[in-house]
Amino acid sequence: MRDEKASSYTVFGLKAEAEGIAPGLHVVATPIGNLRDMSLRALSTLAAAHAVLAEDTRVSRTLLAHYGITTPLIAYHEHNAAEMRPKVLKRLHAGEALALISDAGTPLVSDPGYKLVEAVLEEGLKVTPVPGPSAVLAALVAAGLPTDRFFFEGFLPPKSSARCERLSVLAPIPSTLVFFESPRRLAAMLADAAEILGDRSAAVARELTKMFETVKRGTLTTLAAEFEASATPKGEIVVLIGPPSAETDVVLSDAALDERLRHHLAHLSVKDATAVTVEETGLPRRQVYTRAVALARGDDE
Repeated sequence: MRDEKASSYTVFGLKAEAEGIAPGLHVVATPIGNLRDMSLRALSTLAAAHAVLAEDTRVSRTLLAHYGITTPLIAYHEHNAAEMRPKVLKRLHAGEALALISDAGTPLVSDPGYKLVEAVLEEGLKVTPVPGPSAVLAALVAAGLPTDRFFFEGFLPPKSSARCERLSVLAPIPSTLVFFESPRRLAAMLADAAEILGDRSAAVARELTKMFETVKRGTLTTLAAEFEASATPKGEIVVLIGPPSAETDVVLSDAALDERLRHHLAHLSVKDATAVTVEETGLPRRQVYTRAVALARGDDE
C-alpha cells in the first residue's frame, strides 16, 4: 500500500483512511455525472492505489480533488494504450496496485480498457472489479422497456447505409437493444431504426444523473419526428429500443446471418457459434449449423 499519510480520502467533510488493497489491477467504476454516486469502496481503492490509470486526466483530476485524493494520475487512452501497456504490466509485476477508471461510468464499456485487462490476465496477474455507476444500466431501469434480457451494441456506424445494415443484423434479437449515440446523429439514427426495426417502443435517455436529466419515451417514429423538429440535444445520450413483439415476423437475410456467424466464429467454435446464433435469432439449428460449417471452412459461396 502507498504511504499512509497519502492514502486517505474526504467524504461528508471527514477524512477517512483508505484500507489497503491487494496488488493487481483494480477496475473502478466512477460517476456518470453526479459525483455523489461514488461508492465508499471506490474512494478507498483510488486512495490506496499506487497510481490511477485514467482515460482523461483532466476529468479524473476533478473527481479525485473533490474527494481529497492525491494518488498520482497516469493517462491511459486509445492513443497511447499500446505504449503504456508494457509499462503498466511492469509495475504490476513489481507488486503495485493500480486502479483503472474511465471518463465516466464502468471502464471497458466503449473505452480502451479491455486490451489492458486481457494483457494483465494473460500475465497471470489479478484483476479486481469495483462495481458502480453505468449509463447502460441507469438508462435501462428508467426506460420502461423489458429488462430481463438486453443487448448492448454501443455506437452504431455514423453513415446511414452502414447503420441500417447493422440494424438489420440486430433486428431478430429478442431483447431490448441499448445504444450510445451522438446528439447530432440522434434524429437520423432513430429514423433509420424505425425503418429497419419497425415502429417499436423506445426511449432516449439524456444527461443521466445530471441536472438536466431527461428520459423521453415513445415509438421510434414519434421520437424520430420529435428530435428532428427540435434543436440538437446536448450531453451524453443512451437510446433503448424494445424487442420485437411475439407477432412480428422478423426475417434474417442470408447476409445478416453470415455476418452474425462470422462475428461469433471469430472467438467461438462452430458448435458454440451455432448455439449462440440460434438463441439470438430463433432460426432452425440445422440451417445455422450448416452455414457455420461452410463459413468456418472458408466457403463463402
